[in-house]
Amino acid sequence: MASVAVKARVTGRVQGVAFRTWARAEAMRHGLTGWVRNEPDGSVRALLMGPSASVADMVRRMGRGPGAASVKDVLTEKTDPDPEIRGFSIVG
Repeated sequence: MASVAVKARVTGRVQGVAFRTWARAEAMRHGLTGWVRNEPDGSVRALLMGPSASVADMVRRMGRGPGAASVKDVLTEKTDPDPEIRGFSIVG
């Protein structure tokens, strides 16, 4: 199965609602690698790497987020996979 990498920026009420912890758990459950972090502007940014169907599913899930979140938008852009990244972590 083809492996892809996507950078995602999630806007809305996504900080202070356990979005990063939820995203890490969801990504790990789906076998993805990458990271998630809060941005100074109140958004959440993530790097998602793995099988294309799993990455697409994770992007859809991020559009809903955890229960306390109120997601406005998820913007994505394809990027090159980083073979140095192992696992999925919360950074920053």
